[in-house]
Amino acid sequence: MVLRKGSGKPLLLIHGLGASGNVWAPVVDLLAAEREAIVLDMPGFGDEPALPEAVEPTAANLAAALVERCRELGIERPHVAGNSLGAWVGLEMGRAGAAASVTAISPAGLWRAPIGPRQRDFRAWAQQARPLVLLALRVPALRRRMLATFAAHPERIPAAAGRELVLGWLDADGYEGANRAMREHVFDPSGYPPELPVTIAWCELDRLVGPPRLERRPPGARFLTLPGVGHTPTWDDPELVAATLLDGSAVPAAT
Repeated sequence: MVLRKGSGKPLLLIHGLGASGNVWAPVVDLLAAEREAIVLDMPGFGDEPALPEAVEPTAANLAAALVERCRELGIERPHVAGNSLGAWVGLEMGRAGAAASVTAISPAGLWRAPIGPRQRDFRAWAQQARPLVLLALRVPALRRRMLATFAAHPERIPAAAGRELVLGWLDADGYEGANRAMREHVFDPSGYPPELPVTIAWCELDRLVGPPRLERRPPGARFLTLPGVGHTPTWDDPELVAATLLDGSAVPAAT
């Protein structure tokens, strides 16, 4: 996916693990009134092929791929906003000097130590039971239960969007590698550029990621809590998310 809408300062939006750029659909128009909203899929998700097999899909390597993609599109040092793994990727773009600011919504990686593999592989089970999952997605109550993992108000997600989210999680070629790398590493704040404006926004009703560890936050990062929203909050409260991203990117362009 390559979506560019609006005018003004460029603001790159990066989705989380198992998702695609479509998660930003509820907020793009709100942002486009004041920014050029740019949505790209990360390698291995949505329409994008995975990284080469020899390249570990760490947050840093995913960030490098997005930086190169931005250069191909003529986008230099945009403001960056991300969710979950995408927030970590955004922070790595900031470390590389490729972002004018970073707004990280419920970022992955800011935990004390590597979290290791999951005890249960729900994705593998869901892939094996795909026909049942497809049937369940047609039942509003069952669909909402699936979406409640990351949304505080799954009833606000349209049926078609909910189906796309679940199937995107099941079908993403890059999921296994990115998930493994995410769980084997932590974000390292040492040497992070202290002059880079960073906002870390943790979602109050997040069921997947706890509040970022203080010692893992970049130096000088602003921290705030987004009330009443889940891990991926774009459908829960698009106005709140858009206001947070506009505020986080309301700094002079990087030079």
